[in-house]
Amino acid sequence: MTMQINASFDSGNIDIITINGQIAELAIRKDAHSEFFQWFHFRVSGMRGQSITLKIMNCGQSAYPEGWPDYRARYSDDRDDWRCANTSYANGVLTITHTPATDSVWFAYFAPYSIERHHDLIQRTAIKPGVQLIELGQSLDGQPIDCLIMGTGPKQVWLYARQHPGETMAEYWMEGALDMLTDDTDPVAKQLRDQCTFHIIPNMNPDGARRGHLRTNAAGVNLNREWAKPSPERSPEVLCVRNAMDQTGIHWAMDVHGDEAIPANFIAGFEGIPNWTDPQGARFYAFRDALADRTPEFQTRLGYPKSTPGRANLTMSTNQLANRFAHMGCVGMTLEMPFKDHAPCPDPMRGWSPARCKQLARDCLATLATQL
Repeated sequence: MTMQINASFDSGNIDIITINGQIAELAIRKDAHSEFFQWFHFRVSGMRGQSITLKIMNCGQSAYPEGWPDYRARYSDDRDDWRCANTSYANGVLTITHTPATDSVWFAYFAPYSIERHHDLIQRTAIKPGVQLIELGQSLDGQPIDCLIMGTGPKQVWLYARQHPGETMAEYWMEGALDMLTDDTDPVAKQLRDQCTFHIIPNMNPDGARRGHLRTNAAGVNLNREWAKPSPERSPEVLCVRNAMDQTGIHWAMDVHGDEAIPANFIAGFEGIPNWTDPQGARFYAFRDALADRTPEFQTRLGYPKSTPGRANLTMSTNQLANRFAHMGCVGMTLEMPFKDHAPCPDPMRGWSPARCKQLARDCLATLATQL
């Protein structure tokens, strides 16, 4: 049989340049109306038991070429368990070598999180006692921007993910958070629900997710640069969420992401906002340090540089919210998880994985419970 490659499905992304026997040359498609590209997701069939070589030829021109050294692509035989493939990078080409054990095998930049899985997560959470589902608005493609609300406490906590749709680890984190918060047998979850009201948006960019984008929505807009002036034409996803946040106010907010280059979990704060207060900053650092003390799956050495005083980028959600709700002492945080692995605790078989994302969510929430 000849090698067959297909990406015509939810979150699929790859173009075929050539297929020559057991070797394929491929290219990642750009996000629509954008120069961003890095996410890939495709199926190879017809090559059971044969060694194949997949060369993604345009990685050197991708959005974050520094993300490819020491990176390993993920593959799955069952679309559930995603493992690390033999991967190398040189001269702008990412090369994956693999011998499929089945008639079809799936490859992706990270374990995919489909729109159908997203709807399953929303529905199974929404039917649980004490949970309210609100459609805050719709995306440019008409998909719902769903918000799950739970808890009865006075502290307003907003958790939101996948502004950048290719960062699928963010929605696996959301799965872990929602599973914990709706567990009636978990005493920490009960404490959190008693002290807080949670507003949780597992996927802020469903259009980009379904289209197989790395970073943008259907209009090619990076949603995490829209928070100062969101508009119905460019970023209705941000507009409807920020409007809802204005109605509740915010004490704690976490924007969940993935980072292409840094091989570790870390949190970025809001240093540099014009309305910065020292007590607000102290609460952020206390949370960050407590999380590092709780789990070796988080660290504080690697991360992004701090903004200088008064120079924070207010188009980004973390800075916008911490500044907008500084009068409430809002702690805005951006959690970053790796596409590579958490280097302090590497897993040679699966790398940074969905299971580890879910556990980190539980650790983040348990840490929050100690900081209220």
